[in-house]
Amino acid sequence: MTMLKLMSAAVVLLGLSACGSSGPQALYGLTAPVSVNTSASAKNVQVLVAAPMALQALDTSSIAVAEEGRIYSYYPKVAWADTLPNVFQAKLIETLENTGKLRGVGRPGQGLLIDYQLQTTIRSFEMNINGGTRAYVEVAARVVNDRNGVSKASRLFRAEVPTSSTDLDEAVDAMNVAADQVMAEIAAWTLKVI
Repeated sequence: MTMLKLMSAAVVLLGLSACGSSGPQALYGLTAPVSVNTSASAKNVQVLVAAPMALQALDTSSIAVAEEGRIYSYYPKVAWADTLPNVFQAKLIETLENTGKLRGVGRPGQGLLIDYQLQTTIRSFEMNINGGTRAYVEVAARVVNDRNGVSKASRLFRAEVPTSSTDLDEAVDAMNVAADQVMAEIAAWTLKVI
């Protein structure tokens, strides 16, 4: 009976160790800009930041490497802390909150009485190794009046940050700097548009 218990415990431990080794060894997040360069005044409005759209290659928690702008691979054994669109959405909300110029900012389902929606599409968010190494982030944004569904404005935001190598830590740092630039520009533009 004792031998059977020991064998069962060994099988359970083996199963648990196998589960632990199949996931990423490290999870990475992004920061949000603490300050946004804008002369826009405070707005008595609430903004919903919709979940960003992205192609399947970027709608993942994998950290992307792009070659020739169209061939994707991913850094092994690491991932974003959530899917990239969810991470970007959370940090864009935080960026808008950090401005202190809106009555409210949130995501769908948080019970805000919304005046405007900020809709985004992540077009690129990767370590680009075509003709040199650089982090490249490209996001299309649109502000929509939530009361009548009319699009107020749309714009494309891009940032590139060169790196000396494709080392993971350097790549993630560079992607974070590029994302910070894009999020700060989106926040300043949104405040101006609304």
